[in-house]
Amino acid sequence: MKLSGDLKEFEGRIGHHFVRTELLVRALTHGSVSSPTRADNQRLEFLGDRVLGLVMAEALLKSDTSASEGQLAPRFNALVRKETCAEVAREIDLGAVLKLGRSEMMSGGRRKQALLGDAMEAVIAAVYRDAGFDVARAMILRLWGARITTVEADARDAKTVLQEWAQARGLQPPKYCQIKRSGPDHAPEFTIEAQLSTGETAQAVAGSKRLAEQAAAKALLEQVDGAE
Repeated sequence: MKLSGDLKEFEGRIGHHFVRTELLVRALTHGSVSSPTRADNQRLEFLGDRVLGLVMAEALLKSDTSASEGQLAPRFNALVRKETCAEVAREIDLGAVLKLGRSEMMSGGRRKQALLGDAMEAVIAAVYRDAGFDVARAMILRLWGARITTVEADARDAKTVLQEWAQARGLQPPKYCQIKRSGPDHAPEFTIEAQLSTGETAQAVAGSKRLAEQAAAKALLEQVDGAE
């Protein structure tokens, strides 16, 4: 299968040129545009998640030979979570080459975190099946880059850190209030406000309540840490 110019450019961005080009096409095909003759990327996503997990487990063990399992687990989760995969996907402009149905394109599918994260995992699997584990590992380590060595700062979720911050100062646990929900049912946006009993607040917007709460907690942490 001959690749289009934009897919050849994408190969350059990930640093791998496919022998089995149909693997790349499948990795970038969302279920909204699949058909009996055009498979989507869900099975590749399943495989890519496992390949990414093994690469990150190896990398963390190598980067910190004295860390305990209790220290490694949250770092691992931070590196393989969907948000991180989507972040990497944005850096290589994966959204520009996603194959989507009309409804997904109209609702901003090329920017959706879940779609980007899933497709990033599918691309990892496509590289693994095309060229083997060593090549896939090299690509992952290159794309994840400094995240692996700086992950400690992101390893604990912001809501947990904010709650511990409040408890250490004798405060009530933080509260999270939904301020607004907007957008269509298939692509909602939630505005969440994190609140401390001392009156400090911070708001954030995301495509799910969980993500908005985490972002609001992070914003509030930055606010109170800067005030101390």
